[in-house]
Amino acid sequence: MTNIAFIGAGNMNAAIILGLLNSGMPANNIIVTNPSPEKRQALSTKYGIKETANNIEAVKFADMIVLGVKPHLIRTVCSEFSALDLSEKCFISVAAGTPVAQIQSALQNNPAVIRTMPNTPSQLGLGITGAFASAEVSEEQKAIADNLLKAVGEVVWLENEAKINNITAISGSGPAYYFLFMEAMETMAKSYGFNEEQSRLLVQQTALGAANMVVKNDISISQLRENVTSKGGTTQAALNSFTEGGLIELVEKSMNAAVSRAEEMAK
Repeated sequence: MTNIAFIGAGNMNAAIILGLLNSGMPANNIIVTNPSPEKRQALSTKYGIKETANNIEAVKFADMIVLGVKPHLIRTVCSEFSALDLSEKCFISVAAGTPVAQIQSALQNNPAVIRTMPNTPSQLGLGITGAFASAEVSEEQKAIADNLLKAVGEVVWLENEAKINNITAISGSGPAYYFLFMEAMETMAKSYGFNEEQSRLLVQQTALGAANMVVKNDISISQLRENVTSKGGTTQAALNSFTEGGLIELVEKSMNAAVSRAEEMAK
């Protein structure tokens, strides 16, 4: 059975740990580290996993190491492991904007590294993760990583690391786009006289229903839109206003801005 170390006890690592346990992985095969005793001990107490303040101890224990620390700390954390034998280990990074080359440089000797871009719905098991494997990653390691990441949602494997920046713009940042749109709809619902509870329920159930219609139908999203749009009706009037207001162009501009920022962060 694979041993997994989680460096960091933040929300993303906690979500993956929960997903792994729900999928049947024994708690004894998981260890978490964090500078904060409260954070790591809380996870240990809640899930029965191992915990330590010693990152090196955790890496020695594990076959797969999930780097769930802030991007600006990646180099410092990885340099701790450079003297260890990492030839049989695989690192999975969930740190935004940190290329494989930077991680391997800090670790030294070019160990196996998988760079990922998950998103926040992973906390509910409904995430989507873009993943890129370095040349050093074996097929077995990739398969283990695939199962690990699927514990919190779906996985899209990339042949080109640069595509991670596109994943960031689509799904990494994507939930916030929908939240903003839902927030705007909620504000309008309140302006129509619905109370706060009613406004939220109307908006969240509409969003949930629309998403599930996409998930549970093989027809295209554009066809689903057409199916609910009666010619000359209320939906058509709203969609016409969106189009005239430049919504399509605005989405393109906004997602490209996210890609550009991701590229800047990687430098």
